[in-house]
Formats: sequence, structure tokens, C-alpha cells
Amino acid sequence: MKKRKVAVLGATGTVGQRFISLLAGHPWFELVALTGSGRSVGQRYGDAVHWLLPADVPEGVADMPVLPTDGPIDAEICFSALPTEAAAEHEAALAKRGHHVFTNASVHRMDGDVPLLLAEVNFPHVRALERQRRERGWSGSIVANGNCTAIHLDLALAPLHRGFGIERAVVTTMQALSGASYPGVPSLDALDNVVPYIGGEEEKVVAEANKVLGTWDGSAVVPAGIPMSVHCNRVTVRDGHTETVSLTLRGAPAVDEVKASLRAFRGRPQELGLPTAPARPVIVRDEPDRPQPVLDRDADKGMATTVGRVREDVVLGVKFVLLGHNTIRGAAGASVLNAELLVAERCI
Repeated sequence: MKKRKVAVLGATGTVGQRFISLLAGHPWFELVALTGSGRSVGQRYGDAVHWLLPADVPEGVADMPVLPTDGPIDAEICFSALPTEAAAEHEAALAKRGHHVFTNASVHRMDGDVPLLLAEVNFPHVRALERQRRERGWSGSIVANGNCTAIHLDLALAPLHRGFGIERAVVTTMQALSGASYPGVPSLDALDNVVPYIGGEEEKVVAEANKVLGTWDGSAVVPAGIPMSVHCNRVTVRDGHTETVSLTLRGAPAVDEVKASLRAFRGRPQELGLPTAPARPVIVRDEPDRPQPVLDRDADKGMATTVGRVREDVVLGVKFVLLGHNTIRGAAGASVLNAELLVAERCI
């Protein structure tokens, strides 16, 4: 197919850099524009960015100019890594001008006409775009991906909710420092410490999980209505969010049934063989000490969720540990996969 022209908004930040690394050499997308703010505008990208990823800035990207986000952008698809205030200012304006915005920002996630899309889980929610274009009059669109914690949680919950039904859930997270963006948590707060509070995170996880796992009724998303208790903590891990999950499932399925459901889970991205799709969205490990961030966060190029320690819970029914890369599948990778899916399904 002819490559679609794409831009990265907020290109100098951590998630912006992940977008660039995922789009370099992409078979469907051609990166033609980068935007930023303040003193970075007008600079050569290689001079404006403090590059934080292990590999070098992709060839050809370092010489690209940093453009203002409110100026003309010669790209059909815009991947947004904008901070909250900038996303609120620019994303709707870009959609109105005809751009298709795939955003990692939280501003529009809970809007009734914006799909909070997790590519393997809730593709029917893209029908919200019809309402979005009809009611707002946009020639473009906005599609949001979820919070980095909720994305990996929802990948594990989706097959269990479909297969059995989740009656209640208790989740405790141990979230990596990179989830706070660069430079993140001050070193004297992070070292030798666990920070048991991430502002707004617990509420986001509950609301977003219930929207993603909800159903499209023909005009709106009906939330799943799963009672969830969530505790969020920041820990001294660079990348990779770990979550412990306890669930009550209808019918009290055996542990082996739960594992089989997780292992069998596939979605539309796998059926279509999308370029960024993991072969298995959920990888189940049987070792007693897995998953671990240093060993499992890069599973399937950081696009899979790894689940381990699946066992009986005498209080709720079943429990397990999950882990996923927070800036790849938990952020930029989720948006890229969403865009691939909508292109493949001729939605944009």
C-alpha cells in the first residue's frame, strides 16, 4: 500500500521518542513532521532532543526541523505525545482541520464520542467516530489509547471478562519511574523508597478499564461496571509496570482454565497480521518468579503483557502478577497499533 504521511506531536519527550523509534522504517507509515514547543521550535531535531533511548536517533530524523504544533502539518495521521494542557489546546483543532489524531494524552479518553481503543479488545468502539464526526463536524478524528497501567491490566482482564465474567477486582501496581516522564521522580524521593501515591492514577485505571471492557450499544459505550479497588505505587524500576491482580470470576473457574483463556487470547491485530502487533498479546509464564521487569518488559518488542504466578486466591478466587512495558505498549506502541488497525479496516 501507499505509505501514509504521519507526524509526531510533542516529539522531544519520552513518549515522542518512542513514537519515533517505532515509526522508523515502518512499512505503512512515513514520518514527515515533528512538532514541539518553546525553544525547540525551529531547531534541528537532533539538537533539540535529549535522546533517552538505547539506540541512536533514527537515520534521517535528526536533521528534521521541529515545527510548531499550531502550524500547518503535512501529515494525514498525527501521533500525539503532547502533555495534557497542550493536548487540550491542539488535538481537537487538528481533528477539525482533517487530521486523524491518535493520542496518548488523557484529555479526551473519557469523552463519549472518542474511542478509548485497545486494539485486541474493543474494536467495535470505533463506531464512536461516526458520532464524533456527526456532532462535532470534524473531517478528521481523535482516537485515544489508555493509561499505561490500564492498558496492560485490560489485556489480561479482557479474555477473562469475555470467557467468565469479572465480578470484582483488586489491583496493586508497582509502576516504573519512566511513567512519570523525564526527569520523573526526584532521586531522593525514589531511591530506597516506594511512593504510595500517583495523583489521579487509581481513578483513571478504574474508569478507563470499565470503558475499554464495556460494550457499544449502537450509540455509546456502556461501561463494564466491574467493582475495582486499585492501589498505585511508584517504585525504583526504570521501565516496566508490575501489577498484582486478584479477581472473582463467575463460575469459579479452575486455575488451568484461567491460564488457558489467557494463552488462547487473540484479537483483530493478530488476525490481520498488523506490523506492530505481538504474536501473543498475553504471554503466560509458569516459573514461580516471573514476570520480572528486567526479564519480561521487552517481550515481543515490548508489545505484549506477561502474566505469571496464576494461582488460587482463597479470598476472591484467582490471582496473578502481570507486567508490561509502560512506554511501548503502554503508550506509543498502543497508538501505533490503533492506527494500523483503523487503516487496515478502512476506518480512516
